[in-house]
Amino acid sequence: QLRVVESGGGLVQPGRSLRLSCAASGFRTEHFAIAWFRQAPGKERQGISCISSGDGPTTYSDSVKGRFTISRDDDENTVYLQMNNLKPEDTATYFCAAEHYGAPCKMEPGRYDFWGQGTQVTVSS
Repeated sequence: QLRVVESGGGLVQPGRSLRLSCAASGFRTEHFAIAWFRQAPGKERQGISCISSGDGPTTYSDSVKGRFTISRDDDENTVYLQMNNLKPEDTATYFCAAEHYGAPCKMEPGRYDFWGQGTQVTVSS
């Protein structure tokens, strides 16, 4: 069974950091594009970063560029999202999703083949 499972969310103060993990099972991460999306209550799902299959070019939304870094560890079969300098507006449920042989990756939800259940990130003082 192909699946991804997110972890690493939590409650942090503004300016602090979190690292989210997207653990893949049933497939190899290097063969899939992996994207991170987030959704806040009452708002649409927003693509924030993705890493392509293969050589793994990355893409970021303007809202997180310079603060978030996506990376892939093929030995661990896991994709990470390092989030620095978190802001209250980053509060949302974060989802990862996988697209078979997605290159270059694009942050369009309809492209992705399967999704995780999400992990909550709350940024508050």
